[in-house]
Amino acid sequence: MSLRARARALIAGTAAAAALALTLGGTAASAAPPAPSGVTRTDVLAYLKGLTGNHVLSGQQGGANSDPAYWTQRVHDITGKYPAIWNGDFGFSQNDIDNRQKVIDQAKTEWNNGSLPGLMMHACRPDVATCNFEGGSNPVKGSKLSDAEWQQVITDGTSLNTAYKRKLDQFGSYFQQLKDAGVPVLFRPLHELNEGWAWWGGRPGANGSARLFQITHDYLTAKGLDNIIWVWAPKDVQGGASQAASYYPGDAYVDVVGLDVWWAKFPGTDWYNALSSIAGTKKPMALAEVGSVPQPAQLSAQPKWVYWNVWLDYLTNSQYNTNDQVKAGYYDSRVLSQGQVSIPAGGGPSTPPGGGRTGAIT
Repeated sequence: MSLRARARALIAGTAAAAALALTLGGTAASAAPPAPSGVTRTDVLAYLKGLTGNHVLSGQQGGANSDPAYWTQRVHDITGKYPAIWNGDFGFSQNDIDNRQKVIDQAKTEWNNGSLPGLMMHACRPDVATCNFEGGSNPVKGSKLSDAEWQQVITDGTSLNTAYKRKLDQFGSYFQQLKDAGVPVLFRPLHELNEGWAWWGGRPGANGSARLFQITHDYLTAKGLDNIIWVWAPKDVQGGASQAASYYPGDAYVDVVGLDVWWAKFPGTDWYNALSSIAGTKKPMALAEVGSVPQPAQLSAQPKWVYWNVWLDYLTNSQYNTNDQVKAGYYDSRVLSQGQVSIPAGGGPSTPPGGGRTGAIT
C-alpha cells in the first residue's frame, strides 16, 4: 500500500533535530533512551515480563522504509503521545532494500527518544532477490516453495539453505549497527508462520516453519548478535488456536510469545488461552500486530499482554479505529508511551510517568 511521504527523521545532536522536536511539541532535551548504557536483552526481557498484568506498552508500525516514522507521527497528531514501541521492516521490494538504512537510523532515533525499537522480516524466497506484495491468493508473486524445495531450505549446505543464509547476512550487518550503538531490538521473523500466504508459513511440525525459525535464530546468534529479542508470532487463524503449539520452535528460541490479530479485532479466548499455555510463567506475551488499538475493557479481560503494535495506516482506517478509540487506548492509565519506559540494568520493571516528547493534541 502506498504511504504519503512525510519526514520525521530526528537526528540526535543536530540543530535540525532540535528545531523539529520543538515543532512537534517536545524538546530535544526531553528525549532520553529508555535504559542506561550497557542494558542487555536479558534486562529488557525482565522488564517486559514485569509488566504482565499491570502495564502495557503502546506500539505502532512506523511506515514505509522510505519514511519509517510517518505513522508514529500520526499517533502523536491524534493523541499528543508517541508510542512506547516503534516497529520497522526490512522489506523485500527494491525500494524497501534501498531504504533499509533509513529504518535502522530511525530505530536508533526511537531508542534515543525513549522508545523500544522493533524489526520484522518480510523477505522473498531464498533464491529471489526482490519481490512485491500483490494481494490475492498468492500475495507475494513467486513466493511458493515445493515440498522438495522446503527440505532444501532447512537442510544445511544445500543451495536454498545457503541462499537463505545470504539473506540473513544482509540483515546481520544492520543488527550489528544497533548492537554497536547499544540498542536492543525486538525481532519478529517469519511472522504468521501458521498460515501459508508466505513461503515460510503453513508447515506444522518439527521440520516445518518452526524449524526455519530455529535456523534463523541460531545463524544470527552465532554472529554474536546478542542484542536481538526474539518474537514468535502466529496469526489468529479462525479455529487454529489448538494447532499453535505445532508451530512453536521451543523455549530456547523464543523470548516473547506474540500474536498477529487479523481474523478478529481482538484475540478470542481460544487464542489467548493457547498462547498463555505456551508462554507459561516465563515468557511475556504481546499483540505483535493488530489493526485496532486495544481498548481498556479488552485489556482488562486479557491482562497478560505487555505490548501492542498497530499496523501502519490501520491507525486511521475507520473500520478499525476512530480517533476517540485511539485516544482511549493511549490514555488508559496502564498504557505507557514514549518516555515512560524505564529499564534498569539488572532487570525488573520500572514505570515512572512522564518524560518523552509530548505536546498538544491536534
